[in-house]
Amino acid sequence: MKIDTRQIPDKGFTLTEEFSPKELDLDTEIIKLSAPVKAKAVVSKSYDAIGVALTLNTSLLLSCSRCLEEMASSFNRHVELNYAADKLDPTIDLDPDIREEIILSYPVKPLCKDGCKGLCPECGGNLNEGGCSCGTT
Repeated sequence: MKIDTRQIPDKGFTLTEEFSPKELDLDTEIIKLSAPVKAKAVVSKSYDAIGVALTLNTSLLLSCSRCLEEMASSFNRHVELNYAADKLDPTIDLDPDIREEIILSYPVKPLCKDGCKGLCPECGGNLNEGGCSCGTT
């Protein structure tokens, strides 16, 4: 999503775009995007600054960090970004900032539920589903 600062009218404008997860390189081992990222940018301009009110929406597939079960989650984020108006380089590329905002919002240790018991250290059975097959737990 690129903005040409020379083309911003006094009243501003709105941009919308969809990105595939591969375009922004967003998937990790425990977090995968299950839908395109929908980005809406409301752009405004003052004398020496460009303001961008950015709204991001997508769907995530998370792997529980204890039991490895997959779970779906929605992702909705609103951020305010500010850029200096540069006459020598009038183009602002929002893609790196969009990627950064999404990654910084990822949960550090996603859990399927607060009381997740995880996996048996011996046989790897899911302890949320009862006792394991090795009888250790």
